[in-house]
Amino acid sequence: MAVVTPTTGPTTTGPTSAPVPPPAPVTAPTPASSPPRALRLRTVPGRIRAGAGAAVLAVGLLFALMGVALGHAGDGLRAIGHTAGPQVVATADLYFALSDMDAQVATVLLTGEKGGPGRQAALDRYDQRRAQADSAVLQAADLAGDDPTGQMTVRAVLDGLGRYERLASRALLLDEQSRHAAGPPSQAALDVYRQATDLMRLDLLPKAYNLTLDSGTVVRHAYADESAAVLAGRFWVALTGALALAVLVALQAFLARRFRRAINPALLAATVVVGVLTIAGVLVLQRVSDDMRTAKEDGFDSVLVLSRARAIGNSLHGDESRYLLDPQRADTYEQVYLDKSQSVLYVPGGNLDKYYAAVDNSVAAFPGKADFLGFYGSEAGRITLPGQREALARVLTLYQKFQHDDRQMRQFATTGRSGDAVRQATGASFRAYDGALVELTKLHRLAFDDAVAEGDRALGGWNLLLSGAALAAALLILVGVRPRLAEYR
Repeated sequence: MAVVTPTTGPTTTGPTSAPVPPPAPVTAPTPASSPPRALRLRTVPGRIRAGAGAAVLAVGLLFALMGVALGHAGDGLRAIGHTAGPQVVATADLYFALSDMDAQVATVLLTGEKGGPGRQAALDRYDQRRAQADSAVLQAADLAGDDPTGQMTVRAVLDGLGRYERLASRALLLDEQSRHAAGPPSQAALDVYRQATDLMRLDLLPKAYNLTLDSGTVVRHAYADESAAVLAGRFWVALTGALALAVLVALQAFLARRFRRAINPALLAATVVVGVLTIAGVLVLQRVSDDMRTAKEDGFDSVLVLSRARAIGNSLHGDESRYLLDPQRADTYEQVYLDKSQSVLYVPGGNLDKYYAAVDNSVAAFPGKADFLGFYGSEAGRITLPGQREALARVLTLYQKFQHDDRQMRQFATTGRSGDAVRQATGASFRAYDGALVELTKLHRLAFDDAVAEGDRALGGWNLLLSGAALAAALLILVGVRPRLAEYR
């Protein structure tokens, strides 16, 4: 029997053929890649998602811009009404307190031993003004902040105030020891008082005035910057709100056409939220801008001008006492009196007699015509408050009476009637004028406080309202498109 041997490979007959290559490896199929963005936007779900995203983005931008604008409004109100503004008024009060301190010392020295209640009242008022000056200097230091020039000026005022108080105390002590009648004090007391009043007039008062000017610049810059930012914010809020509304309306129209539904309640609610908040935001920003302008122009500016007028007017009263107190410097004090009077109410007049006549003519013509300049010219040029014109007319009338009494006082002094001159200089006409000026200033302070309070009320609660409305609008948009997207799953 034959045995067949199996072969282990293919047999060939004939010539040798080329080797056969191995089969290619089999790979698993790869998943299909996602379509390009342009293709996705051609689908209905893609368009819905894009529209919803654009609406949410527009709403977010709207509320972000509104938050920034409201932040600027709050910063402006704080600067004018709560921080820098009141502090600037305090620095103006510093000038008044310093000038009144010197005026009261002059009054005490002038009244003499038998000055009676008037002498003690002047001493009491000197103590009050000294405490007021100390407080105002501290506020000025706070306002100066890190400004080296401002801090240096404040330190100089503090040092000068200490020197003045020592000189004034020594003059008062020497005067008390001399026990003189009404009129000029002893030469020793007068020499010390000259040093004190020169220090006040030539050093302290100019520095205090510079502090007020520098501090006023802080408020003006804050107002200009924040007011411009608020008005720009109002424009961008209105523009962005219109854009957000346009996107929402377009999305609503697309869904209505595609799904044959007349309205989408959630998107309608989101549109209402955005529209109401846009209009409310624009109105609030406009309201706060108006309140800032009122607080600045009708309140702060006028209060500052009238505070300066009061401080210089008080110094005028002191110059009357100094005119009688120091006959050797009488001509100097008379010229200083005229210069200060011209800064309060400027009318042409080369000497006091001409000035008295010009004041009479100008006061008689007011309110029909305001042909004067100075601090009261600034006040007469902006009559905006109820009762302001009448209050200013009363101030001018009493200022005229004060000038009449000043003329009478100088006539008494030149004719040797020193007792009558002292009584005229320490009479009631200046107190009546000063009281009317205080009442006029109160009108502007009230306008300032009311405008700041109105602005604060307008901004109240907007932080919570803004964030809540933004979240609500975004959720409503997502809720509005979710059912439509679910139809394609």
